[in-house]
Amino acid sequence: MADQTGRTGLDIRDDRAAGKLLAYENGAAAGVVVYFVMEGAPAALVAVHTVVEPGHEGKGIAGSLVRELYAMAGRGGVPVVPLCPYAAKWASRHPDEAPEAPGGLVERAKEQLKSRPELY
Repeated sequence: MADQTGRTGLDIRDDRAAGKLLAYENGAAAGVVVYFVMEGAPAALVAVHTVVEPGHEGKGIAGSLVRELYAMAGRGGVPVVPLCPYAAKWASRHPDEAPEAPGGLVERAKEQLKSRPELY
């Protein structure tokens, strides 16, 4: 399967129940974006952290994961709050693909994250 950049061998799967967007490269676990769905109105997807497995670094996997998180949010009609430093940096470099979250959502997301220590 090809990812959105056309690279083959990368399969990205959403495990919404676990709050993980998982990347597999040629069948092997390659990376993950841990996120949660922010409660309340408006809802949002909140990126907590991004991890690329050893041996898979430097292949654009983290960027593909964050790109897909923004695409998922777009399909769902919700914004992304990038609390993860990598996701925030990626978003600043790709403003055409990563619209800025409406004001006030970042603070709300930080408050909700405090009640989810399992995501750290």
